[in-house]
Amino acid sequence: MGISKWKVTAFLLIALSAIAQEPAGQLPSSATPSTQSVISTPAPQPTTPMPASQAQAATAARALPAAGAPTTMDQVVDRAIAREHALMEALKTRTPLMETYLQNLTNDPQLGPVPKEDHYFFGRMDLADSGRQDYLSNDTSFQRRMLGGVTKLFKFEYKPLGFSWMIFADREEFDRAHYEFKYVHREFVGDVRCIVFDVTPKKHTGNGRFLGRIWVEDKDFNIVRLNGTYAPQPRNAYYFHMDSWRLNLIPGYWVPAYIYSEEGDFSYGAKDKIAFKAQTRIWGYDLKKNGKEDELTQVLVDSSVKDDSAAAQDASPLQAQRQWQQQAEDNVVERLQNAGLLAPEGEVDKILQTVVNNLEVTNNIELPRPVRTRVMLTCPLETFSVGNTIIVSRGLIDVLPDEASLAMVLSHELAHIVLGHNLGSKYAFNDRMLFSDESTYQNLGFRHMPEEEIAADKKAMDLLKNSPYSQKMDVAGLFLKQLSARGPALSALLTPHLGNSFTDSKGEIDRMAALMNSAPALDPNKLDQIAALPMGGRVKLNPWDDHVELIKTAPVAITSARDKMPFEVTPFFPRLTRYNHAGAVSPTSAANTAPSN
Repeated sequence: MGISKWKVTAFLLIALSAIAQEPAGQLPSSATPSTQSVISTPAPQPTTPMPASQAQAATAARALPAAGAPTTMDQVVDRAIAREHALMEALKTRTPLMETYLQNLTNDPQLGPVPKEDHYFFGRMDLADSGRQDYLSNDTSFQRRMLGGVTKLFKFEYKPLGFSWMIFADREEFDRAHYEFKYVHREFVGDVRCIVFDVTPKKHTGNGRFLGRIWVEDKDFNIVRLNGTYAPQPRNAYYFHMDSWRLNLIPGYWVPAYIYSEEGDFSYGAKDKIAFKAQTRIWGYDLKKNGKEDELTQVLVDSSVKDDSAAAQDASPLQAQRQWQQQAEDNVVERLQNAGLLAPEGEVDKILQTVVNNLEVTNNIELPRPVRTRVMLTCPLETFSVGNTIIVSRGLIDVLPDEASLAMVLSHELAHIVLGHNLGSKYAFNDRMLFSDESTYQNLGFRHMPEEEIAADKKAMDLLKNSPYSQKMDVAGLFLKQLSARGPALSALLTPHLGNSFTDSKGEIDRMAALMNSAPALDPNKLDQIAALPMGGRVKLNPWDDHVELIKTAPVAITSARDKMPFEVTPFFPRLTRYNHAGAVSPTSAANTAPSN
C-alpha cells in the first residue's frame, strides 16, 4: 500500500510542555495599590457561562448517533475509533498555533544529558487540508516542509510539519482493517479513569502506521493520550517517539494540547546518531471564532447625555501626544491577542502587576496613565513595552526562580516607560495593523537602541535599590549567571522575535549584567541553589481560549544536581479532568488510585 500524504509528513517530532520542579520562591498572587510580597497562587476564577463556540461544540457532540454503553472490549475499541474520526471531523474548521522547542543533547559527566544546541518552530496548522504556515520562515514550499526528520548530505535536519502531525495516531486509516487492539488494563490518569490498549499495525498495511499505546476515557470513549511511534522506519528518515496528551476543554471532545518527544541513549556503548528532547504546545483553537461573539457585545450610549468635563475639550499638544501613543499601544495589544500571540487578560497579569506596583510605590513613580502587564504566549525569553504596557513571554516567566527575579525583569521595562523610551507610535495608524497573522514578526518590532538599553539598566538598578526586592537580588544575579553559562547552547531560546534579548550578538549577557557581580558563585552541587527552572515550570496555557494560569504543584525534593535542569525540556504529565458543563473544568479530585480490573 502506498504511503499517504499525511504519513509522509509524520516524519517529525513533537513534544510538550513539562511539569518542572518546585521553584525556589513563589510569584505574587494579585495586584494591590501598595507594597507587598505575596506568595500564594491566585484563587480559581469563578464559573462563567459557556461561550457560544463551546455551546456549538456541545450541540455537535449531542448530535452524534446515540449508542448504549459498551459491554465488551471490542465495543470499546469500536467506540474509540468512531470518536477519533469524529474529533478529526470536528477540528477541520480549526487552525491552531503550534510551537515546538527542541534541544539537541550531549552528555555531561556531572549533569547527565544537557543541551548542546536548540531549535524553535512556530506556525499555524490548518486541520482541514493538512497545511502549515510558518511564522519564522519565508519559505512556503510544501515540498521543503513536508518531511519531519531527514538525513540530507549526512546532516540531520528537523522539519516542523512532521511535529504537527503527531496529534493523531492515523489521520486516514485508524480502523480495525489496519490495526490490532489489545486490552492492557484500567488506570486513573488524574481524575479520569481510562481503559488502556496496545495498538499494533497489521502486516502489509503500509508504512507510517502508529505503534504504541492509547488511553481511552471510560465515559464517551475518547482517546486522551497516545504514546509510541510510527513504523516501519523508512530509509534516510526517522519516525520519532511521541507522548501526545489531550484535554477536555469543550463538551464531548478531548483536543490535542501537548506532545513530548525524546530520542537518544546515553548508556555505555550506545550508538544513537541523534539525541534530543522536544516540547510542542498547541493553542488558539478558538481564535477564528471570536469575531461574531465580540460583535454581540456593544455599549449603547444615550445620545442626549452631554459631557461638560475638561476631558470633553480639545486635547492640549501633550495630551494629544499621549493619546496618540495610547492608540498605538491599544492597536498593538489587540492585534497580538487576535493573532494568538498574547493571552487574554487574566490572573497572571495581576501577578505581574503586583510587582510593578511594588516598584512604583516605593520609588514614588507617578505616571499619567497606569502601567499594564500582559503575557505573550510564546517560548523564547523576551520582553518589550509598547506605550505603558509591559509584555513578558510565557517562556521567561516559566524559568524565573522567584519574585525578585521577576522584579528584575519588569524593572527594566518599567525604566523604559519612566524614561520616555516610547516605541511603536507609528502603529497608531490602523493600516499598519492590516497584515496576516503569519507575518506578525515581519510587521511588528519593539527593540530599543543600545543607548536606551544602557539607560534603562541604570534606571532599573535604582528602582530595585529602593524596592522591597533590594535585599533579594542574589537569586536574580544567579539567574543571569545560569543564563550566561547555558546561553551558547540556547540560541533559539534567547532569540527575541518582537522584543529585547538578554544577550548580545556574541551570546554574552548584556541586560542587568551588574547584578551578576554581586551574586554568589554558581554551584550545581549546592542543592538549595535554584538559579533557573526547567521549561514549563510556571505557566499553564488553555489551548482552547488561550487563557493562562500558574501551575499549582507540590514541592519536590531535589536530590542531585541532575534534578535542577535549568532551561531544559522535560516530559509533560497534565492532571486530566473532565469538562464541567457549567463552564469550567471540574475541580481536582482526590481519587488517584487505579481501580482493579
